[in-house]
Amino acid sequence: VERRIKREPSQYIIGEQEFWGLAFKVTPDVLIPRPETELLVEETVKIVGGQPTILDLCTGSGCIAISLAKEIPGCKVYAIDISERALEVAMENAERHDVAGRITFLQGDMFKPLNGLNIKADIIVSNPPYISKKMMADLESEVKDYEPVTALYGGEDGLDFYRRIVSDASAYLTASGYLMLEMGCGQAEKIRNLIGQSNIFEAITVIKDFSGIDRIIKAQRKG
Repeated sequence: VERRIKREPSQYIIGEQEFWGLAFKVTPDVLIPRPETELLVEETVKIVGGQPTILDLCTGSGCIAISLAKEIPGCKVYAIDISERALEVAMENAERHDVAGRITFLQGDMFKPLNGLNIKADIIVSNPPYISKKMMADLESEVKDYEPVTALYGGEDGLDFYRRIVSDASAYLTASGYLMLEMGCGQAEKIRNLIGQSNIFEAITVIKDFSGIDRIIKAQRKG
């Protein structure tokens, strides 16, 4: 009760958060999984076929990678995070849900750990940091004072990670492969423009969450 009075999130106090019907260990080293991120899993499941290779950037607790591995038994997942401590939590969660054998966890900055591995993904998914400098100041204490800044802050306008993903994705995505990204409120138009201007993708689609907010953007690499 004393910790909660200080605005520490209940998930960190309990050490757990449910996502996609699964219980995930969470610590202050990882972002607490949000219900709206389940939409990213749901939309990814809709487009997969066969035994896809999936790349999860900024994996954090591993909730996206692990949920996809549970939902798509034949898939192979590569999950990347810059934080070693976040990956330790993600690996523990993968063991807990019996999918550790199909997820390769890699530490590093975005796509860099894949250099030299000759890996092409059928789907790249990510819930990257997307909070802008202005939005950071307005966050609730539970988020601003306790969740990892590296998992929240996306640069001056919140779009730094999207620029990097869109710029580099073609080197790691199969022909006709999909890019699936979660985004923040009010960012859809700018991210759609980023993807469109790259001339790499087509069939760019924005999907709203249950609150009517543009939450997921989906694009297919030109074949």
